[in-house]
Amino acid sequence: MKISENALRYIKQEEKYGAHNYHPLEVVLSKGEGIYVWDVDNKKYFDFLSAYSAVNQGHCHPKIVQALTDQAKKLCLTSRAFYNDSLGPYEEYIHNFFGYDKVLPMNSGAEAVETALKLARRWGYVNKGIEQDKAIIVGCEGNFHGRTISIVSLSTDPDSYSNYGPFTPGLIKIPYNNSLALKEVLEKEGTNIAGFMLEPIQGEAGVYVPDPGYLKACYDLCKKHNVLFIADEVQTGIARTGKMLCCDHKEIRPDIVILGKAISGGVLPVSAVLADDHVMLTIKPGEHGSTFGGFPLACKVAMAALDVVKEEKLADRAEYLGEIFRTKMNQFKSPFIELIRGKGLLNAIVIKPYNGKEAWDVCVKMAENGLLAKPTHRHIIRFAPPLIISEEELNCAISIIQDSIRQLEN
Repeated sequence: MKISENALRYIKQEEKYGAHNYHPLEVVLSKGEGIYVWDVDNKKYFDFLSAYSAVNQGHCHPKIVQALTDQAKKLCLTSRAFYNDSLGPYEEYIHNFFGYDKVLPMNSGAEAVETALKLARRWGYVNKGIEQDKAIIVGCEGNFHGRTISIVSLSTDPDSYSNYGPFTPGLIKIPYNNSLALKEVLEKEGTNIAGFMLEPIQGEAGVYVPDPGYLKACYDLCKKHNVLFIADEVQTGIARTGKMLCCDHKEIRPDIVILGKAISGGVLPVSAVLADDHVMLTIKPGEHGSTFGGFPLACKVAMAALDVVKEEKLADRAEYLGEIFRTKMNQFKSPFIELIRGKGLLNAIVIKPYNGKEAWDVCVKMAENGLLAKPTHRHIIRFAPPLIISEEELNCAISIIQDSIRQLEN
């Protein structure tokens, strides 16, 4: 891909002064609006990553930006040392929106996951009666819950955990999409297991959609063994898969829900942990918190972002358009395509190397043709446009994807 001198200047600047912990596609973006982004040379692209599903409502949605700017003129941050007139209304809004007794506001998805782990352990000691320092959290192989030491202790991806040990104890990993594995560990260690945490669809693993009965089977096993069912909906939640929460497809109500990314529409780092009183109130004042968690700007932005999801019926749109995407891509035949999978507008193509080309080459070619997406795990490309995309725009984007693949076949 040809890189302009203008773009190269920014790339070299990052390489010289920034940590080398990312490998971006060599596109330098400077503007976003709706489903589109523009680079520093004013080339326009479809955004089919949506900042890993953080901008479900589209880039710079006017209602969300207005909420941000209005509040920024009044009060940005108080810390939790004092009350403010934004947090209470936000907490009530979240209660009414999702139906849980309480919300614990944080900032990043990883912070929210850490909060859920602490909540589950605390509940295990206080309510379940687990012996002190014996609590276990069960997670799934192939997961991606974040980058903290405790979270990567649960990872099976060497890129995430290599040379970061020693790791946090009290964590067990079992195969994903295998309820029998959960049954076995619960029967063996159930007395000390406080929680089972999973992604309803594994996003970073390549949009790995489990078998239809898997989530319900795991949920029922957790109920049987008095174990908290913890759903990490940071990437799958907020209408991305065609329901407000991915777990809603199976009519499952997790004991703890972890939200992030699109809860702010990509305008600010906002995350949240939802639970009922018997779980949430095991943490008392001074025992957990965040300076910025629940700050006034975040509260106003999150309420506006969720208003947009509901008012614009983005869950229904994702459900409808996702079917179109998978149908049209399944009809497209190419030696590059091994598998199409997904739910709603969270989809992936498993790329089979061909003609000396891999998923990265497909993404480079799509960028040249005006569409941005990014490989995960080398041979998988995730496609997750903002949910505000129209059917006509989606069809145009599908044509770019298919044309780009065809161009690499020769």
